[in-house]
Amino acid sequence: MAFFVVHEHHATRLHWDFRLEMEGVLKSWAVPKGPSMDPTQRRLAVMVDDHTIEYGSYEGVIPEGEYGAGAVLIWDKGDFELKAGSLKAGTLEFVLKGKKLKGRFALVKTRWKGRADNWLLIKEKDEYAVPGYETKPDLTPEKLKKLKVKEPF
Repeated sequence: MAFFVVHEHHATRLHWDFRLEMEGVLKSWAVPKGPSMDPTQRRLAVMVDDHTIEYGSYEGVIPEGEYGAGAVLIWDKGDFELKAGSLKAGTLEFVLKGKKLKGRFALVKTRWKGRADNWLLIKEKDEYAVPGYETKPDLTPEKLKKLKVKEPF
């Protein structure tokens, strides 16, 4: 069993960073509209650089002038179990056991717009599916005040 984390990232544009513990690092995808619990919604997930395992617990504000500047908070986290596929094959099927994200999901590599780093994050139909699910940010002014400014890993 490994862990996953989803960071809500208020950078130039709000997005969610979906991260899976694999191969000793956090494999990471930027998801502009955030993950969904609705199986009819296919969410673009752009693969980005790996992050250290320690980054999985990071919350804070990345200072202006640095890459990814803005507030980062943990939107969801939990364990995940890889069921099938591989990064090399371009398909991952897994089960998430988080507070918000539960059940079967898939990441499928696509050549959408000719880009090799584009994937789709898909919620599979199961008992946890939520038709019409809307991804909502958790950052409130109160939470922003509580975030400590610290260097990301």
